[in-house]
Amino acid sequence: MSTNDTRIYLASGSPRRREILEQLGLHLERIHADIDETVRPGEDAVAYTERLAREKAEAGWRVVSSCGLPERPLLAADTTVTQDGEIFGKPENADDARRMLRAFSGRSHQAITSVAVRDGGRLLVKTSVTDVFFKPLSDAEIERYIDSGEPFDKAGAYGIQGKAGVFIEHIEGSYTGVMGLPVHETALLLAEFGFELP
Repeated sequence: MSTNDTRIYLASGSPRRREILEQLGLHLERIHADIDETVRPGEDAVAYTERLAREKAEAGWRVVSSCGLPERPLLAADTTVTQDGEIFGKPENADDARRMLRAFSGRSHQAITSVAVRDGGRLLVKTSVTDVFFKPLSDAEIERYIDSGEPFDKAGAYGIQGKAGVFIEHIEGSYTGVMGLPVHETALLLAEFGFELP
């Protein structure tokens, strides 16, 4: 692949990941890659996130191969949130979102994003871990946020780039990692496959 080729496959439906990659000058083709996201017994959050990113990349690559699409790098990612050893995925309903937001209120948790890139016989993974510190949340703030509908497609029931930004006192790590695609780690990975960014 030439270094000026900016086309990649994206095995993710996340508009946030698409936006970040497009801001880096990449041209994306979405690949649908469904996997089982069940946490395995004894699996910690980093191992879980890295496994899902790898499995999404492999599933996406199988789609590319089976459809006879041109070979080019495929990127997949997974984000999860963890606190006190518990993994917080996307909330199942309002009660689940409420439980998560109350757990984070006035405390820190970690947002973990693993990025995988697959091309030919190579699959490489990098992981970003960010400490996120929430202010104490009132019940009214939690209810207004749930009523906005924003929590329901996001790990940990919040999006740092949306209305929940007002909940966050500070972070230690990667802002884009909390969004779902850490730019620094992603650029390092893509450089391994011949991309020159920005």
